[in-house]
Amino acid sequence: MPNNQPIFSRIGDIQWSSTSVSSANTTKDLTTGTTYSVFTADSTNGGYVQRIRFRPLGTNAATVARIWINNGSVTNTATNNILFDEVSLAASTISETSATSLTELPLNFALPPSYKIFVTLGVTASAGYAVSVIGGKY
Repeated sequence: MPNNQPIFSRIGDIQWSSTSVSSANTTKDLTTGTTYSVFTADSTNGGYVQRIRFRPLGTNAATVARIWINNGSVTNTATNNILFDEVSLAASTISETSATSLTELPLNFALPPSYKIFVTLGVTASAGYAVSVIGGKY
């Protein structure tokens, strides 16, 4: 029988990369190079991801951020990963008098239990980015 009732997160879930996202990775299947884990769904009930945010930590050249979905297994097997989306990150210059530009990408989908979201960059970022995911746990 189909579920006709809306589903809501039981608790908010905000996760982020434990290190500055800065190293380039030009592979197109996530199997090698530097990858950054930014979200892991609840291991029992899964999770919901609302959006991902990229905040420059200083002066960076323009690059592209690639957002990957992984099925919870190892990333060095190409069939465990899918390139979900890409977003251009503009060059940034640090300033003490004006805010740096924030780039935000809406996601708005549920993740099965233990699925993960990874991020890679096309070009090395000098200062790097703080990458966070806003979501919820079921």
